[in-house]
Amino acid sequence: MSEVTGVPLLLGQLFQNLISNSLKFAHSERTPVITINTVKEGNVSRIIYSDNGIGFKNEYAEKIFEVFQRLHTKDQYEGTGIGLAIVKKIISLHKGEIRAYGEEGKGCRFEMELGE
Repeated sequence: MSEVTGVPLLLGQLFQNLISNSLKFAHSERTPVITINTVKEGNVSRIIYSDNGIGFKNEYAEKIFEVFQRLHTKDQYEGTGIGLAIVKKIISLHKGEIRAYGEEGKGCRFEMELGE
């Protein structure tokens, strides 16, 4: 495991939002599993976060980071639609990038790069 450099409060909020989403969108037929891996490549920290939840269609990978954008109705899943927008803003504040990948019924993966 490598060390990630950043503002602790913001990184805590980033992981709180990701974990909260993973638990909210957990698959009803299996125990939630969340995996977090880090790799240091020069001055860049790569974080790969994945879960085995309900996933999403990859065509919505950019939309999920927009404020108040939801893939499900409030009747299906509660929430404000700002959690992943906050995650993206935190990554941006750390001079980084984030990409999302999903597969319906199988889970999702977020790949983040944080600069120094």
